Formats: sequence, structure tokens, C-alpha cells
Amino acid sequence: MTVATSTTTAAVALLGVLLGGYLSFRNQDRLWARDHARQWRDIRLSAYRVFIAAYRHYVAFALEPTANITAAPHPRHPGELIPFFDEFGRPYKERLEGEFATVRLVSELPETVQSANRVLVTVRQIAAARATVAAAEIPPDTFETLATAEREFLSAIRRELGLTS
Repeated sequence: MTVATSTTTAAVALLGVLLGGYLSFRNQDRLWARDHARQWRDIRLSAYRVFIAAYRHYVAFALEPTANITAAPHPRHPGELIPFFDEFGRPYKERLEGEFATVRLVSELPETVQSANRVLVTVRQIAAARATVAAAEIPPDTFETLATAEREFLSAIRRELGLTS
């Protein structure tokens, strides 16, 4: 009888240790996953914030009276112009392109990348229009298109980050 009791006691103790280890492992895994998600959310938020600042600086530069911008026809999209900047405007363009690449890299949802692309295309259109006319003569609908694209981008970001609309 003592052998059966000892065996049962040892088995129950071993089962308790296994169950405790499993629950501890599961809890640590959940904590790691939550921390990982929080880190990525912070990375995405930072990337989106920097992209927004970059395209606003790009547009502000393009609207400067001293900005020297030229435009050439787009090779694949008839009727669309590609803006080219001098050495003073090139950093704005390079920063914008780099931040857009970062957005593409860290975005979780394709909808966020698509809305960021609409913003990028629209600010390029503003710069291309500025190459041919003064800032005051750029068609107002181009700025309305940018405002719409920005709202769509912000909405996509909020959905991706799990924020309420």
C-alpha cells in the first residue's frame, strides 16, 4: 500500500510541476507577444509621423518662391509630370522618398501603403505644377486631393494601430 501511495503522490507532484511550468511558459509567451506588438506599434507610429513631416516639408519647399523645380513627362504615365529639384530641394525629395520606403517596410496593412502612395503621388503633382506655374496659380483641386489623401492615410494609420475612429 505504501508503494502505491508513494507512486500516486509522486505522480501528482510531477503533474503539478508540469502544469505550473506550462502555465508559466504560456504567461511569459503572452507577455512577450504583447511587448513585441507594442514595440512594433511604436515603430509604425514613429515612421508614419516622420513621413507626414517629410511630405509637409516637401510641399512647403515646393511652394517657396525661390524653389527651383523643373518637370519632365513621366515615361510610363502619359500626361503626368515628374518634378526635379536643384541641390537645395534634393534633400526634401530624398527624405520624402526614404520615409516612404520606411512606411512600406513597417506597414502591416496594404491599405496603409496604398494611402501613403496616394499622398506621395499628390505631393509630386504639386511640385510638378509648381515647376510650370507660381505657387498661387497651382489648381486648388490639387490641394483638395492632398487633403483627401492625407485624411485617408490618417484613417488607415488609426485602423492599423487599433485606435478608435
